[in-house]
Amino acid sequence: MQPTNDFQDLLNLMARLRTDCPWDKKQTNDSLIPYALEETYELVEAIQTDEIEDIKGELGDVLLQVIFHAHLYDEQGKFDMADVIFTLQEKLIRRHPHVFDKENLKTDADVKQRWDEIKAMENAEKVKRGKKRRILDVVKAGSALMQAQDIQKTANKVGFDWDYVSSAMDKVEEEISELKEILPKDGEKPTDTQKREIEKELGDCFFALVNVARKLGIDSEKATLTTVMKFKNRFGFIEDELEKIGKTPETSSLEEMDKLWEKAKLYES
Repeated sequence: MQPTNDFQDLLNLMARLRTDCPWDKKQTNDSLIPYALEETYELVEAIQTDEIEDIKGELGDVLLQVIFHAHLYDEQGKFDMADVIFTLQEKLIRRHPHVFDKENLKTDADVKQRWDEIKAMENAEKVKRGKKRRILDVVKAGSALMQAQDIQKTANKVGFDWDYVSSAMDKVEEEISELKEILPKDGEKPTDTQKREIEKELGDCFFALVNVARKLGIDSEKATLTTVMKFKNRFGFIEDELEKIGKTPETSSLEEMDKLWEKAKLYES
């Protein structure tokens, strides 16, 4: 089989993989969720680095997730890729009356406001069809940090919030104390039951820290990404310095790497 630029050939390829590949056969819509998230973040990173070949590849990976999910739902008899394409076109036409109808919107701000109004009307129709809307349903999908931030902002609007940062910080310390109480002793591996409890307490700690950041006007997602990049840069410095003396992280001691870590901090602006 040879690659082409025909969309139907791509759908046929997906069907072939689903039939003949042991890994693809096993997948479900739920099992694919982590990959959908991962590929989206990798696309964002590629766009930020402006590497054209990487962007092209990552766009393809995101498209793979779309056709994979659509194929699985088609197998379940719920809808197929044609339905996805039709639904998308229908939504774009409906939400752009200034392009496809007689509405005259001059600025991007006008367009955004109209988009939100139409979206609100769509949500109202869902309510009429029996889908109950709750206060936090307005929170957009996103990473866990982004959703935590948006949930807290929405709760704040109805008065469910700490008055001061100090109170939010007290909650952080409370959650950390609860986490410490259930951590296994040094050298011990947690049981499955302990892992489930630790996961819950860690989630509470993260959520409480997001609350502190939000009250200080700091974006938790951006703050975490900044630290991720900082760690990558520092560790890259460690690798480069070790390479100069013919060593690698695997052949070095923690003490050696820690000294280089501190040295890396000196070169940061």
